[in-house]
Amino acid sequence: MARIPHETSGDLDPFAVLTLDQLRRRTSMKWRTYPDDVLPLWVAEMDVPLAGPVVRAVTGALELGDTGYPAGTAYAEALAAFAEQRWGWKGLAVERTALVPDVMLGVVEMLKLVTGHGDTVVVNPPVYPPFYDFVRHMDRRTAEAPLGPDGRLDLDALENAYRRAVAGGRRAAHLLCSPHNPTGTVHTAEELTAVAALADRYGVRVVADEIHAPLVVGDTDFVPYLSVPGGERGLSLMSASKAWNLAGLKAALAIAGPGAAEDLARMPEEVGHGPSHLGVIAHTAALREGTDWLDAVLAGIDANRRLLARLLAEHLPDVRYRPGEATYLAWLDCRALGLGDDPARVFLERGWVALSPGPAFGTGGAGHARLNLAASPEVIEEAVRRMRTAAEGGSPLATRS
Repeated sequence: MARIPHETSGDLDPFAVLTLDQLRRRTSMKWRTYPDDVLPLWVAEMDVPLAGPVVRAVTGALELGDTGYPAGTAYAEALAAFAEQRWGWKGLAVERTALVPDVMLGVVEMLKLVTGHGDTVVVNPPVYPPFYDFVRHMDRRTAEAPLGPDGRLDLDALENAYRRAVAGGRRAAHLLCSPHNPTGTVHTAEELTAVAALADRYGVRVVADEIHAPLVVGDTDFVPYLSVPGGERGLSLMSASKAWNLAGLKAALAIAGPGAAEDLARMPEEVGHGPSHLGVIAHTAALREGTDWLDAVLAGIDANRRLLARLLAEHLPDVRYRPGEATYLAWLDCRALGLGDDPARVFLERGWVALSPGPAFGTGGAGHARLNLAASPEVIEEAVRRMRTAAEGGSPLATRS
């Protein structure tokens, strides 16, 4: 078995390093949910070697037996330095942060601080399916303010949702996905400022899931919600998890704007017991020393976006795909193929390609599927070939590799 390298350079596509045989040795959800015949392009895991600084940091901790409980502010300090360097944001105050187990559990804790049982949480579908699941299990209600036809925030729909959510004097929150999953939309400073103004007008508290913030591709700028005028009362969740492929090393940070510091201070102390110490070590190393690795990954994602657009134009021209400005996820409009509300089911059953089903993303998801671009060019090419065969009604035997 060839050695799996842990370093990448600007001259090497990190998505071309590992073979399928090597990847199938992994035991995570992506590689164990479906049989080996299936190409797994669904859950948000990347097919790359880990960044060298992360490997060294975790290995060093294991050699020391440093496997206790997390302590200190190293993670927050590393994120603050990364935010200033990467986004020009100097407003991430370490004293207004708190360790949480991961972004979605952090979202739950933040929503508990600013809403009560039966209150409404506004979301912008199509959006990350766990938003619905976690809100429902909290005994809150979801209200949808769908994205516009251009895939951007619809401020009129958002204002209507806010107005209904606070009717009768109830509290409400807006769970904002920024950058947006699944479309890859990066909200502009102007859009976020407008959101903050509406939230202030209606007394709605914004909780921003910004886990994909480091994964902005090209010349687009990520704008932290807490950095815009009026965002001071907001709460944010950030993590190195998605950008450095660290989902199995649990750790995230809750961040409060100046006007939300007292809210964050009310978070129960025991929430901070959930993050993994090794996770904190890994995420800190990624943010401090893993930026060259990240830049190589972003270049690979950009190349894969362009590859997918070309392949779809050649082989599945009826599929509409607008490359997103962030994330490694592609939102595919398959309605013209006539495969029903859930084309991902057809691609899986006929083509043995696993995508994320569009209907799970809420309003606007029917007839769509989400494809994970964080794979080798060869896998993406084979996936599109299988999807074409599936759309044409072919037998899965014809696509077996």
